[in-house]
Amino acid sequence: MKHIFSFLILSTFIFILACEKEEAECQKITFYKDADGDGLGNKSESISICDQPTGYVSNSNDTDDVPKTTQISEIPTKGVSSPNSYPGMQLVWADEFDGNSLDEKNWNYEIGDGCPTLCGWGNNELQYYKKENTTVKDGYLMIEAKSEIAGSKSYSSSRINTQNKFNFKYGRVDIRAAIPNTKGLWSALWMLGKNFPTVGWPKCGEIDIMEVVGGFETDNTVLGTVHWDNNNTHAEYGGKLAVNGFTLKEAFHVYSIVWDEKKITWYVDNVQFHVIDVTPSGLSELREEFFLIFNVAVGGNLSGNPDGFTKLPQKMIVDYVRVFK
Repeated sequence: MKHIFSFLILSTFIFILACEKEEAECQKITFYKDADGDGLGNKSESISICDQPTGYVSNSNDTDDVPKTTQISEIPTKGVSSPNSYPGMQLVWADEFDGNSLDEKNWNYEIGDGCPTLCGWGNNELQYYKKENTTVKDGYLMIEAKSEIAGSKSYSSSRINTQNKFNFKYGRVDIRAAIPNTKGLWSALWMLGKNFPTVGWPKCGEIDIMEVVGGFETDNTVLGTVHWDNNNTHAEYGGKLAVNGFTLKEAFHVYSIVWDEKKITWYVDNVQFHVIDVTPSGLSELREEFFLIFNVAVGGNLSGNPDGFTKLPQKMIVDYVRVFK
């Protein structure tokens, strides 16, 4: 019996030693929580353990580790829409932004800071336009302004146009969009005359369907303006509308013009806020073909520069653009 007891003690001792040896051989590794399941870990939530636990990864590269079930969509769920047709008019061109990339049969990218011929894009703007800041996803076009070094600038954004791909004269334009709102951003849905490359600005004419200057007092004010040449002098005429209710960022609004040989009328959500008579001979450039431009500028003569209240990145989100005649 004594021998059996001694054997049990010896066996237990050997087992303990084996466990301690196995535990000593385990090298603990730091794993990082991956709450949103994208394969990237959160550096602020880690655990050191021998075996990788479920929901953790070995890298700490995630900058926004929010569970997918609680992520807030950047696409507004509220807002106004416009009809697909109008009495006596026909849809002649549209982009609903389906697919996963910008349709380059419709659009051109403008790249850079405007230099050397038009540095700052003629307005002392601070951004460098990049192709990468334009994305198309889930039926929406997104133009993003960022605080980052791009070219020789400290900000980046995007600017696209339909020049030589879709030029038109007269009709109704509807653009459903959500507009960013922060100091120093200047968002625009606008048009330039087709002959801009040969005659320059303002002789080509400019029609601004919508401009919004970011800032606490201006975030919800829509500008509608035309520019033209008056005996070799720049002339302009504009109106504005303060939109009540949901902000221009948190809800979609429809920005429109109705344009014919007699006048241009501006609307937000089909509410008229500005009109100009284009029949005078001095306004002849406003009775020619134009092309569309979408962009978000950073800084510039109209908006002023970003400051300590500026929040970037931000996106202008466009649901669709439709042209009727």
